[in-house]
Amino acid sequence: MDNPAHQRILRLMNHDTDIAIVGGGLAGPVLALALAQTGQRVTVIDALSTETRANAGFDGRSYAVALTSCRLLDGIGLWDELAPQAQPILEIKVSDGRAGEGPAPFFMHFDHAEIEEGPMGHMVQDRHLRPALLNAMADTDAITHLTREEVVAQTVEPGKVTLTLASGRTLAAKVLIGADGRGSGTAARAGIKRMGWGYGQTALVCAVDHEQPHNGIAHQFFMPQGPLAILPLTGNTSSIVWSETDTNAKAFMALDDEAFLTMLRPRFGDFLGDISLAGKRYSYPLSLSLATHLVADRVALVADAAHGVHPIAGQGLNAGLRDIAALAEILTDAARRGEDIGGGNVLAQYEQWRRFDNTALAMVTDGFNRLFSNDNALLRGVRDVGMGMISAVPRLRRGFIREAAGLTGDLPRLMQGRAL
Repeated sequence: MDNPAHQRILRLMNHDTDIAIVGGGLAGPVLALALAQTGQRVTVIDALSTETRANAGFDGRSYAVALTSCRLLDGIGLWDELAPQAQPILEIKVSDGRAGEGPAPFFMHFDHAEIEEGPMGHMVQDRHLRPALLNAMADTDAITHLTREEVVAQTVEPGKVTLTLASGRTLAAKVLIGADGRGSGTAARAGIKRMGWGYGQTALVCAVDHEQPHNGIAHQFFMPQGPLAILPLTGNTSSIVWSETDTNAKAFMALDDEAFLTMLRPRFGDFLGDISLAGKRYSYPLSLSLATHLVADRVALVADAAHGVHPIAGQGLNAGLRDIAALAEILTDAARRGEDIGGGNVLAQYEQWRRFDNTALAMVTDGFNRLFSNDNALLRGVRDVGMGMISAVPRLRRGFIREAAGLTGDLPRLMQGRAL
C-alpha cells in the first residue's frame, strides 16, 4: 500500500486535462485542434457562448492568411472546408499618395508567380472560419470546450497549474496557455507585464462591393493619416482596413452609410468602378502591445496575448499562428519524450524560438507606420524611391514575396506542410 507521502504526491499530480487554453476566439481553438490530433487532452475555456461565436452574419471581418498559415489550417483538417470560400491572393500592390490624388509614380508590385509556391495566401472570412473551428472542436473527443466560463484565479503547484473558474469549478492541467487577447488575464495573473503604446489611429473595417473584378490583387495604399488596405474577397467584393486618426475615425463612424462612402471613395479610387457597402462597419483603436515574456511557471502566451501589432503588413494573425505551430510542436515532442510538458526547460524552448521574431515584427510594423503615416515631403520622396527600387530588383522583390507568404525564418513542421 502506498504510504501517506506517496498518496499526497499522487493527488498533487492528478490532472483534469493535459493542457488548458484560456480564450475561445481563433488562436485557442486552432491550438487545441493541433494538440488534440497528437492525443493530448485539451480544455478550452471560453467566456462567450457557442451561439455567439457561431454567428454567421457577414460583417466584413476577414483575414489575410499567408501560404504557410494555410498549411497549418490544412494540417488540423480545416482547409478542405475553407478553401471553396477563400480568395487566393495572387498579387500585392503597394503605393503612396493622398486622398483624391491617386498613387505616386513609384510603387511595389509583387506577383505570386515569381516564387512558384502557389498563391501568397488567401483571404478567409470570419463567418466561415469560426464555425469551422467550432464544428471541428465539437467533433474531437480529446477537446473539452467550456463556454460562458471565466478564469478568476490560477495557482501553480508541484507538477500542475490549478484554475478557479467564475462558476466555482476548479481545473488542474499540466500547462496553461493564454490565448485571451491583448488584455490577457492569464498573463496578468502569471505576473507577466506588457509594454506598448497607442498610435493615435483607429482602424475602420468593412467590406465593399465594386463593379470591376479585383483579379485577386491586394492593395496597400499609404496616406498621411494612415494606410488603407483593400483586400480581395470572393466575387466582386473587397475587405477594407482603413487606418485614420482617432478624431477622423470617430467622425466617419458617426456618418450614415452614404456619407461614409463619400469619405471613402476618394481614398479608395475608381480603379474598381463604383463601390457600395456590403455588411456592417466597425472600428478598433490601433496600438502596439508586447508581453515582456512569453512564458512563466507552467504558463505560455500565444497570438495577441503575446504580441499585438499594427495591421499595416497584415501579419498579426499569421505571427499568432506561427506561435501556435511552434508551441504545438514543442509540447508534442516533449510529451513523446516523456518530459513534463509544463516544465521550465520545455517552455523556455518556445520563448527562445518565438521571442525574436515577434519583437522584430512589432518593431518593423511600428517603424513602417511611423515612416508612412505622415506627409513630410523629404520622407515621402525617400520612401517612394525606395519602393520603386525594391520593386525593380528581382532578388529584393522575391524576398518580400516570400516574407508575405510566410516562407522565411525557422518554420514549424505544420507550416511546412508536415504532420506533428
